[in-house]
Amino acid sequence: MPKNFQLNSRLVNSLLDAFIKCGDCSSAESLFSKTKKSIINYGNLMNGFNKENNPLKTLDLFNQMKMNSIQGNIIIYLCLIKALAQIGDYSICQSFIKHIPNSFLLDNQIQNALIDMWSKSGSIDKAKETFDKISQPDRIGYTAMTIELFRQISEKFLDEITYVCILNACSHSGLVDEAQSIFKNISIKTECIYGAMIDCFSRASFFQQAQQLIDEYERDHLPVLTMYMALLSGARNVNNSSSAQHIYDRMKKVFPEQPDPLTAATTLLNNVYASIGDLEKASNIQKELQKLGAKKKFGLSWTVINRQISQFRAHDQSHPRSNEIYAEVKKISRELLQHGHQYDSSWITRPLNQDETIESVLCGHSEKLAIAWNFLENPNVKRIQVTNNLRVCGDCHRAIKLIATVRKCEIIIRDANRNHHFYTNGQCSCNDYF
Repeated sequence: MPKNFQLNSRLVNSLLDAFIKCGDCSSAESLFSKTKKSIINYGNLMNGFNKENNPLKTLDLFNQMKMNSIQGNIIIYLCLIKALAQIGDYSICQSFIKHIPNSFLLDNQIQNALIDMWSKSGSIDKAKETFDKISQPDRIGYTAMTIELFRQISEKFLDEITYVCILNACSHSGLVDEAQSIFKNISIKTECIYGAMIDCFSRASFFQQAQQLIDEYERDHLPVLTMYMALLSGARNVNNSSSAQHIYDRMKKVFPEQPDPLTAATTLLNNVYASIGDLEKASNIQKELQKLGAKKKFGLSWTVINRQISQFRAHDQSHPRSNEIYAEVKKISRELLQHGHQYDSSWITRPLNQDETIESVLCGHSEKLAIAWNFLENPNVKRIQVTNNLRVCGDCHRAIKLIATVRKCEIIIRDANRNHHFYTNGQCSCNDYF
């Protein structure tokens, strides 16, 4: 690289990132040595060394930063802790952790990483001590403790249910490396165990690895629908139309005589194309759904107020106080917009009617109506609980996080997939991994 380009920090950082993503840390290190140092390229290179299982070089970089009086940030400290976890030596962990400022030790991400590090260094007491200090443990913290407890279970007590539980915990927390490590050590892998690992890969958008695992399973077994649906759902989560189409085409070949599964798969594919704005393909798929005789599944939400169950359907107008509920919905929407919320049209999977707007369609989702009803009945409510028959959409998820913050009210949504606990600090228990 010409010397004049080496002064361009954005170019250097991009090139470092490219080398690391290609697994070429030696070239990244060479470039790093010739350029002006910044906290960003320190973090990039430390992350690269961790990915290559070279934690000692990560520690060397951290020591360089200290010598050059460069103050770390949360990314640097997370990289440091991950490197220490890879080494797994208690005394080394102790010697480095003292360099992390106390203000960072209160951060949930740091605390979760420390639980994992202390566990891997053999100090369950330290891990438990860190866990107990977390004011609001999230799924990562609980999962880190779960994995450590799993490691302490005698092998003779491990069975399919135990393995599926721990793999599912990793899957819902994005802990792919931990799940892979556990999966590799399972001697007898059942259909459910394969399915849990495929789900983990799919949620993390590791579609190639998930497909390879399906291929491995099918060498000796018949195809399993849930494995393909997990893969297709993963593609839907990130609106990856090419992967979704490839999976769908394969499903049509593998399950030609099963209309119900294909209906569900076709619906997911339709949602992918609608989300990316390819309305022509979405329209063609909707026609295919009509041929299959598919019926649209409406969103339903239930909430209990004063021991009375109220049910809301998406865009429901049947409630006796419907006008008041929609007035509250509009009030909440104004508050969201004032706090920077932008409604995400990619979650609308059909053309808008003439009298509709993006805001009106998304605000009509059943869980938002149920939340508005709670606030209408009790403006000072501190805890709201809603059950939803479908999976919460991405726009509702972002909106409810903000509602919980603005209205200072914890909101719990049980959807078709999992529990979401929205805290008043704007965080959800799923850490946006759903």
